Amino acid sequence: MILMDAQTQQMMRRVPSVDWVLREPELETLAVEHGHTLVADCVREAVGEVRRQLLAQPTPDANETAIHARVVTAAKARIEAMVKPYYRRAVNATGIILHTGLGRAVLSARAIDQVHATLRSYSLLQVDRDSGKRSRRDEQIERLLQRLTGAEAATVVNNNAAATAIVLNTVAKGKEVIVSRGQLVEIGGSFRMPEVMETSGAILREVGTTNKTHLRDYAAAIGPDTGAILRVHHSNYRIRGFHSEPGIEELVALGAEKGIPVIDDLGSGALVDLAAYGLETEPLVRRSIAAGVAAACFSGDKLIGGPQSGLIVGTAEAIGRIKKNPLARAFRCGKLTLAAM
Repeated sequence: MILMDAQTQQMMRRVPSVDWVLREPELETLAVEHGHTLVADCVREAVGEVRRQLLAQPTPDANETAIHARVVTAAKARIEAMVKPYYRRAVNATGIILHTGLGRAVLSARAIDQVHATLRSYSLLQVDRDSGKRSRRDEQIERLLQRLTGAEAATVVNNNAAATAIVLNTVAKGKEVIVSRGQLVEIGGSFRMPEVMETSGAILREVGTTNKTHLRDYAAAIGPDTGAILRVHHSNYRIRGFHSEPGIEELVALGAEKGIPVIDDLGSGALVDLAAYGLETEPLVRRSIAAGVAAACFSGDKLIGGPQSGLIVGTAEAIGRIKKNPLARAFRCGKLTLAAM
């Protein structure tokens, strides 16, 4: 209980009631436009806010009119914040083109037009046009990814962390997954690769050191409990100087020799050689597929320039199992993502 002196009590009596503020013409107009409940809630919050401000920094000489104006101004600001779009245009002056906080890739005009067209009516999300029967919602995405990457099969989920999780859960749940220590990266939002792996049900088996991991380190770690070998693209950092690790071809060859599937988390997912554009080279999806990985996953909203999604490509056997995993429904994309992609 807050004990107030007579002067403070007198000041607090000047704070208008919610009903009194709601009779203000501006607020009555806003109530008609946005609904009485929303406006009343915002006024109630504004009254409470002004009360707290006056108690924290008393202004005994503030008259009733001034306090009333403060409440109205605060209420209008809250209403405006509630009804105006939060996700709106911004200027990216950070120097980071694919900025997570600013929405990563900017969609192309054609993608935006497709989303607009899809939104305006019902769409053939999961119905075969010729037979009228239920179909898979990612069929067209699969066909396009097959052409772009050379993979036998493909599917799409809502982001690359989900892609990594469902691949590991499908291929190596309850089994060890061998990863180089130098690849145990932290991704956006402070989520770390070991945590994603733990959530998937896979058991992390670290090999090598931060700067150097040899093929023999992977070979020595393979045992009866091994479920997969995982390569993770560094993505957000680089190791310079005294550094080496096996290429994807070497890992796949070792996996084939030992009967162990290899999974490649490519992060940004380059479909073309960026060196041709004067940029630093990124691992190519097609190279991983050509090497023979069981599955490779990467983001749809980075180098590809699409909406947020996680793309998974690989062998028909591995992708077929992933599609049947119950997590596929939990991680699936909606019509807007699929239309834009």
